[in-house]
Amino acid sequence: MRVVNSSLYRNYTSSMNNVQSRLNKSFNKFSSGAAYESAAESPISYYTGKKIDDQYQELLSKKNLLTDVRSRLEQQEKGVYDIQTTLSLESKQAVLQARTATTSDTALQSLSQKLLQTEHNMINDLQTQYQDYYIYGGNDISTPPFSLSSDGKTLTFSHKYPGDDFTTNYEMTFADGKFTLTNTTPANATHPITDAMKEHGYMDLGYGDIRDHSTLIDTFTGGMNVLTGLTAEQVSSKNLTEDDIMKALTEGPVGLVARAVESINNYLDPANTDYNDRDAMNKKLGTILDEMLVSEHTTSSIYSDLGNKYNLMDKLYDKLGKMTDSLKVQYKDTVGADPYEAIYEMFNNQYSYNAALQVGSNLMGSSLFDFIR
Repeated sequence: MRVVNSSLYRNYTSSMNNVQSRLNKSFNKFSSGAAYESAAESPISYYTGKKIDDQYQELLSKKNLLTDVRSRLEQQEKGVYDIQTTLSLESKQAVLQARTATTSDTALQSLSQKLLQTEHNMINDLQTQYQDYYIYGGNDISTPPFSLSSDGKTLTFSHKYPGDDFTTNYEMTFADGKFTLTNTTPANATHPITDAMKEHGYMDLGYGDIRDHSTLIDTFTGGMNVLTGLTAEQVSSKNLTEDDIMKALTEGPVGLVARAVESINNYLDPANTDYNDRDAMNKKLGTILDEMLVSEHTTSSIYSDLGNKYNLMDKLYDKLGKMTDSLKVQYKDTVGADPYEAIYEMFNNQYSYNAALQVGSNLMGSSLFDFIR
């Protein structure tokens, strides 16, 4: 008589579970590409891989942020280019035409309206939004920064400072050939307009040293900085006053066009007998043309600076892309499974599993008659 007891089946079940566990593990290794499922299998490799992954995630975050900042800079660059083009082409052409002796009063009126429209076009360029915020607002991304009255004589700059629960409005009036800051609301506003122009947008994007902000890229270009040609560093280092800002605004793109409009309108207004001299108007327009060349150069410098920042962003983006690719390789070499080894291991365990199933089928085929001789 041959006796097969239950211990044989228990041993078979335990062995079968082990074979199946190895098969599942090898299949997971092949499908996931990871050599280890837990830190206990290889603590050094696991924690080295964790460090590499943290670095990769940080670079990936910077790369995504860089994409957003690069798009904002592109929009800023386009807006400044539009202002420069409007000043150097449309505005100068209109002023030159106004100085022509054969230009009639009716044509001068049309040129005045054309120049006034260019003022509004410049201000509209500074109202540009990227996604859901205003790109020329500095720290304030939610408030429309500018508004211009229909006659072009009242320019309002609006800005909400960090910590304030209200928006500060600076009303600037153009009269007698210059801009003057005439009103600041609300009554409890404490910031001078220069504070808005000093704002920086330094960001750690993989360039410079975070401990020295001056080495980082400044991603802000405030609207008032564009209109005056004054950078945040210039406003801070020279301790410029509000009068200095108004003078720079008068000599900027919008101020020059406003002066041209005023000169033409004064000549056309019969009530202004002191301005009805055509030669005097032409002389003023000639001075404005000369100043437009200077302002055009200043605006071009801002445009070039934005272009340099954008090019630097492109280089940083490529650099971060190469660094992330390198970290991927390092991570794979540290905790990744060799694909050929994983395939071999998986098929080897598959054969073992099939063989175990075959043994099990033979065992289960035994009947009561196998125990009786």
